[in-house]
Amino acid sequence: MGVPERLAERMSMAEQHEYLRARFSRRTMIRGGAVTLGAVAGGAFVPGATARAAVPTARTAPATATATVDGAHVAPFGRHLAYGTDPRTEMTVSWQVPVAVKKPFIRIGAHPWDLSRKIDAEVRTLFTPAGVGASGNHTQYYVHARLTHLRPGRTYYYGVGHQGFDPAAPHLLGTLGTFTTAPAHKEPFTFTAFGDEGVSYHALANNSLLLGQNPAFHLHAGDIAYGDPAGQGRTDDTGFDSRVWDQFLAQTESVAKSVPWMPAYGNHDMEAWYSPNGYGGEEARWTLPDNGPDKKNLPGVYSFVHGNTAVISLDANDISFEIPANLGISGGTQTKWLEAQLKKYRAAHDIDFIVVFFHHCAYCTSTSHASEGGVRQEWVPLFEKYTVDLIINGHNHQYERTDVIKGNKVTKKLPIGGTAYPETEGVVYVTAGAAGRSLYAFSAPLSYEGNEHDVESVASFVNVKGGKQNETVAWSRVRYLDYSFLRVDVTPAPKGRLATLTVRGIAENGDQVDHFTVARRAK
Repeated sequence: MGVPERLAERMSMAEQHEYLRARFSRRTMIRGGAVTLGAVAGGAFVPGATARAAVPTARTAPATATATVDGAHVAPFGRHLAYGTDPRTEMTVSWQVPVAVKKPFIRIGAHPWDLSRKIDAEVRTLFTPAGVGASGNHTQYYVHARLTHLRPGRTYYYGVGHQGFDPAAPHLLGTLGTFTTAPAHKEPFTFTAFGDEGVSYHALANNSLLLGQNPAFHLHAGDIAYGDPAGQGRTDDTGFDSRVWDQFLAQTESVAKSVPWMPAYGNHDMEAWYSPNGYGGEEARWTLPDNGPDKKNLPGVYSFVHGNTAVISLDANDISFEIPANLGISGGTQTKWLEAQLKKYRAAHDIDFIVVFFHHCAYCTSTSHASEGGVRQEWVPLFEKYTVDLIINGHNHQYERTDVIKGNKVTKKLPIGGTAYPETEGVVYVTAGAAGRSLYAFSAPLSYEGNEHDVESVASFVNVKGGKQNETVAWSRVRYLDYSFLRVDVTPAPKGRLATLTVRGIAENGDQVDHFTVARRAK
């Protein structure tokens, strides 16, 4: 139930939000509550950190949603990790509880038998009222513990609990998890990436393979759970169901409880009911590095460094002509911040590679979304100026990899097994959007490892201001149409030698469908 069409045409997204909030608040008051996104408890810290109180929100959940039950009967689920601003010393552990609990906390230590350090956690309550989407009244309780002052390259054991449920109890030791902080110095590591997961058998299969790669972290290039299947970022999107997030976090826990799961936000992640920018729900579920340019409007924009590699998460909803719900929301600050980050990382003496990930594709020939002109207009020139080493996108539900591109043209054909040198040649773009949602299609023949069918050109289109613009492209090198993900092996080198990114497309059945190398002289 959204804003009536006759009103929506004359209202901004913020005005529509206020209209709906007032409308549903009146309805809920009859039942004794108010519609809300609210914090219930205080912040979370590690030994040596200074305690800070949580910042409460302006509204609270209905009284009936905050009643607690015996904590001994409630088990946490959906654990997911995220790096802090400095992955060497900071980690956030997040989880969910199905009902309200008292005094949530995390225990942490260097051994499973030594979890004496107990740190309070923060609860963020997300209430979705009947009439917003597919379910009745639904309250979700997301719990977060920010850990700081950790040691680089150290593996920690942790357990999450609350009053009545102590993970240090002998019968609950099986609930413990681990995580490892980023190293203090350059060393080899692996990371994985995909986009457009949702909840499905195929998503679960991909997750089971992710663990086998032993990644240091995982990048999720947008369209995370598909609680909003419409994906237009509008208050009248149909089919929204907040309960899908419960399923998603339970599904990904096998990986995300030990591997930092770092998302960028896609169009299906703009859940317009919760806040004018659509990210109120995401802010309840995730705690991400707090170093972006505009935390109010773009909470999914941030950067971090692991070893010799800088990673930048962008929000392409800000510049998307195809799905314009949040077009221009940053007022240009995101692009300015991006250039500053690229300039800083390229000049840093200890960083060799820059990897950028976001949702909408700069270059893709899918028959569904294809390429986003806003990305080409705003960001591609910066990627080329600062010789970004790898771009990872989602949005199109398939695997596609380009040749080396500069100035919208192929500067070097990059066959399967080839090597790109971004310092002199250009940028390689990978669409890895086949994590679990239904697959799209290509207009050209499939071409992948063991089944290569090179073509001179592919008919496609790019989304520009005002609609679609047809184009014929020569840069589509690998096209694979089944569920898959990306594995990237990072190998440092002594100063002056070639450091490498070895990039592999891995199918749901474990087959390798693509591989190539990005090489750069180490600093």
